[in-house]
Amino acid sequence: MKNRTLKNFFENALFFPLSFIIRLLPRKAALSFGGGLGRVLGCLMSTKRRIAMENMGQAFPEFSESELRQRVDAMFVHIGKGVVEMLRLDLFTQEDVDKIFFPTGLENLQEAYDYDRGVILLSGHVGFWEIGTFLLPTLGFPTDFVVKKMKNPQADKYLTRLREAAGGRCLDSKSGARKILRSLSEKKGVAVLIDQHRSSSEGVVVPFFGRPASTTPIIARLAMKYQIPVVPLFSYRRSDDCYDCQIQPMFFLKDEPESSVEENTALLTAIIEEAIRKDVTQWLWLHRRWRCKKTN
Repeated sequence: MKNRTLKNFFENALFFPLSFIIRLLPRKAALSFGGGLGRVLGCLMSTKRRIAMENMGQAFPEFSESELRQRVDAMFVHIGKGVVEMLRLDLFTQEDVDKIFFPTGLENLQEAYDYDRGVILLSGHVGFWEIGTFLLPTLGFPTDFVVKKMKNPQADKYLTRLREAAGGRCLDSKSGARKILRSLSEKKGVAVLIDQHRSSSEGVVVPFFGRPASTTPIIARLAMKYQIPVVPLFSYRRSDDCYDCQIQPMFFLKDEPESSVEENTALLTAIIEEAIRKDVTQWLWLHRRWRCKKTN
């Protein structure tokens, strides 16, 4: 407990002044700083860099060593920019919707909301995934977001305030199913990222880039049982630091005897894999996603 308190102190001593400076800078300068910071961290974080190289190399064996290095370098720059953008979430305005964000497929989202059952918004740590906390409520789609609480309570409270600035709520992933159901009963969308490892007691094992990966089955279970429409959506950073926000057609998961939670979780995971393949530099390859030795 004492070590955690001490760690929180040093984290806050770095985090809050840095956040203050980033928020003072014009957006272009802040993103340039973030990209540079990401590039530096990519060189310093040798263990994370090795994990990213290994993960991407196994997913794309056709990439040469130099191609892998180039893409991992670009990933760290992207992460640095994403962190900076996240610290400025509450600074976005209605005007930015036309200048920075370019959503396509809004009719798909409207169709899902029109069912009046709530909507499961499927995504992953692809592109700038945090932008939904601003964009969706601003566009008139009430949305809550499942997030994992940080160990540092001061930083967690601060980031929660930024994420909820546009009107959405953050739902603690530890009580995910109950809180998701509550939001769905209020006819809201619930954004969930399902591309991170879950323990064997919580997850089901499905293919992800050709390897077994333990994945949360909660979304498949809820979508099947309550016939909630599912809408995949992903926001990609462009070279000009604007965002292409791609909203795919809605669908329902079958709740029939021949359908299983595992099969439908695999289907959802395949959608995320396809989204990652569109730009491999905009996913968190440094996460230890594959920890399973064999499939079920």
